[in-house]
Order: sequence, then C-alpha cells, then structure tokens
Amino acid sequence: MTNVVERHGAFQFKGAVTLLGPELKPGDQAPDFTVLANDLSPVTLADSKGTVRIISVVPSLDTGVCDAQTRRFNEEAAKLDGVKVLTISVDLPFAQARWCGAAGIENVQTLSDHRDLSFGLAYGVVIKEHRLLSRAVFVVDANDKIVYAEYVPAAGQHPNYEAAIEAAKAAK
Repeated sequence: MTNVVERHGAFQFKGAVTLLGPELKPGDQAPDFTVLANDLSPVTLADSKGTVRIISVVPSLDTGVCDAQTRRFNEEAAKLDGVKVLTISVDLPFAQARWCGAAGIENVQTLSDHRDLSFGLAYGVVIKEHRLLSRAVFVVDANDKIVYAEYVPAAGQHPNYEAAIEAAKAAK
C-alpha cells in the first residue's frame, strides 16, 4: 500500500481510526475500481458508464445500520429510473448473496471489495485498523464525475439518504 494517503480521526469505529486513500469531493473524477459480483465476476466503474450511480458503502451487511442502509437504498432504487445503486462492502460475495436472498434485495447490486480493497483505497474508505470499509455514499454521474460525496463520521450513524437521492435525481 505505497503512496496511500492516511487520514486520522476522520471516522469513528469503536474509537478513532485511520482511513486510507484520498477524500473525494464533488467535481472530482470518479476513480475506477475492480470489485467482485456475487458470482465472483469482476465489476468496474466503467461497466456502468453512461448511467447515474449511487454507491452505498457499508462496513458489513450483517450489522444493523448497514442492513437498514442497504434496505433503504433498495426501496429507493425501485423508484429511480435510470439510476443504478451499488452497495460495496468487504463481505465475501457468497455472504452478500445469502444476505440479499434473505432480505429480499432485488434493486441493489451488492459488490465485494474483499480481495484487493481496490474501491476502498481509491475512494478513501478503508479502515486501516480493521480492514473494513467506512460508511459513505457517493453519487457518480453518467460522465463519471462525483456529484455527491458523504463520508459518514461514525459507524452507527446513517447517511443523509435524502441528499444522496436528490443528487442522483439532479444528475439524470
């Protein structure tokens, strides 16, 4: 992990932790990444080019706030024509598929960053001390520009769903 930016105290997860990677802002070019779909096939940002994307980042689908966040974006995705919702965590793809089946998630694509932390390092959400991703939401427009970025300051806190959804609607 050479040339990786460390940001101290930017996120609370059972105390202050270090986030690895840059802090992205609206107007920045969205970095490409490679994560795994539930069938272990690689997925990149480029795979959904030309579409508005909400990227919902969670530490683990098996926790209460992450579960609620993913369910909320699943409900919203059903109402957002032309917007793709991706949920990224370091959960194994098999666990993500099992969780989606049990939760009835059909409108969100869950993706795993467990292998390389490619997404997490590019978007500045890797929790160094725990090898998890911090909670965040990004909205990327059809031209791969970030139009909304929220780094949620504490693990138990929900993101601003309404702001992310409004940013996605405005980007269409």
